[in-house]
Parts: sequence; C-alpha cells; structure tokens
Amino acid sequence: VQLQASGGGLVQAGGSLRLSCVASVRTFSNAAMGWFRQAPGKEREFVATIGGITYYADFVKGRFTISRDNAKNTVYLQMNSLKPEDTAVYYCAARGGYSGSKYYFRSYEYDYWGQGTQVTVSS
Repeated sequence: VQLQASGGGLVQAGGSLRLSCVASVRTFSNAAMGWFRQAPGKEREFVATIGGITYYADFVKGRFTISRDNAKNTVYLQMNSLKPEDTAVYYCAARGGYSGSKYYFRSYEYDYWGQGTQVTVSS
C-alpha cells in the first residue's frame, strides 16, 4: 500500500490550500483515512479522519474539511482560514477497515502512512 500526499505549499495567513492523498489500495472505500501533522520540534498530532465517524481536532473545526472520492482512491483536506500555527508537515494515513460507530484519531490505529507534504503559513 502506498499513499502519495500532495498540495502543500506556502500561503499567507487567511489563505487556503487543498491537500490530496492518493492511496494504492484495492478497497479504498473500506479504509478509514486520516490526516495528521507535525510541526518542527513538536509531536505528530491528529487533524481529521473520515471513514467511520468523520471527526476533527478542535483546533481545525470550522476551518478544515476532510472528504474522499472513492472512485479516485483519494482523500482531501480543504484548509481555509489558515494560521501561522498550522505550519507543519501534513501526513495522510490509512487504516484497513473501520467501524461506523467509531472515529480514529490515534496514530497507532493506522496501518499505512504517506510521505508528508509541507504546509507553510506566513503571517
């Protein structure tokens, strides 16, 4: 399984970016997908998940939207109203299978990880 994330870049505060992650899995629709991020000197943290219950970290609620296109094996993260503190490397992750009554926000709940894409928000 390979995950290829893209869409990162440099943007001014208040701007928007859309990240994409293409997964090479046979049954993408059965996978829970997540986005995490890691800023310099900080631990990796959960951002959003889809598959099972869609769930967001509190610090992105109302600004970020996760979505998926199962026909394209792709998960997206639309990021609006970006802040300098959103600067980080963003990683997509996949989990084989999910429960419709749960959401997955812990790193160890995911089986596969992409290489990350850098998002830099200038003030």
